[in-house]
Amino acid sequence: MIRFPNAKINLGLNVVSKRQDGYHNIETIFVPIPLRDALEVTRSDAFSFTQTGLDINAAPENNMVLKAMRLLTNHRLPTLEVHLHKAIPAGAGLGGGSSDAAAMLELLNDFCQLGLGRDDLEALAAQTGADTPFFIRNTPAFATGTGNILEPITLSLKPYRLYLLTPPIAISTAEAYAAVKPRKPSVSLKETIRRPINEWPGLITNDFEESIFAQHPHLAAIKQSLYAAGATYASMTGSGSSIYALFTPPQYPDAPIPNLPKGGTWLPLQ
Repeated sequence: MIRFPNAKINLGLNVVSKRQDGYHNIETIFVPIPLRDALEVTRSDAFSFTQTGLDINAAPENNMVLKAMRLLTNHRLPTLEVHLHKAIPAGAGLGGGSSDAAAMLELLNDFCQLGLGRDDLEALAAQTGADTPFFIRNTPAFATGTGNILEPITLSLKPYRLYLLTPPIAISTAEAYAAVKPRKPSVSLKETIRRPINEWPGLITNDFEESIFAQHPHLAAIKQSLYAAGATYASMTGSGSSIYALFTPPQYPDAPIPNLPKGGTWLPLQ
């Protein structure tokens, strides 16, 4: 059985406050995008885990897929062969590891006929990461708390195309939060997101950009180049390093945008 875990982008990200447990309260909008890994499980005589595709620079035992699998060991899973093919870059703010974990929970639930409901899967997903529950429902959501409190929202970006560029740099979540300055926005992102998209620049921001752009100025230059190329809205996603932009078709149909590093990808939106 196979699943194709997808990435996400953040429309805005406000780091509101630091919590007593050391984590941070945030507010953001999670939106799924069609950039996908591939995850497959089959029955086998001996357990094995194989990863191909992009390097995520993590020991196999720390892989999010296996962390998710260990949460279900009390269900007496059969002996499995697991193959993960990575196409979502790590350390890029795209949620690839969290999406893989959510997909593994869903896949095992179906493949092994565990009978877990969506609420059960979300509760398990929360044990692997703050944003993992989002990938269980996998629809646009307003997220608060550590990113674990989700409220579905109605949001359509279908008139736009997404240009996604991930420079060859990984930014750890710990690195990003160490330099950010928490602040409560004067207007909640939940309200701001309702404004026309051409008004989003300057109103919808990612609080990580200030410190990360200072450390990595080429990321700021990419964002400015996207605006210069005609983007309606551009931003870093999550804690970086991916930068995305929303364009109105038919600008640059399926072609690289001039004056930007190679490797950008056009993706449709819903």
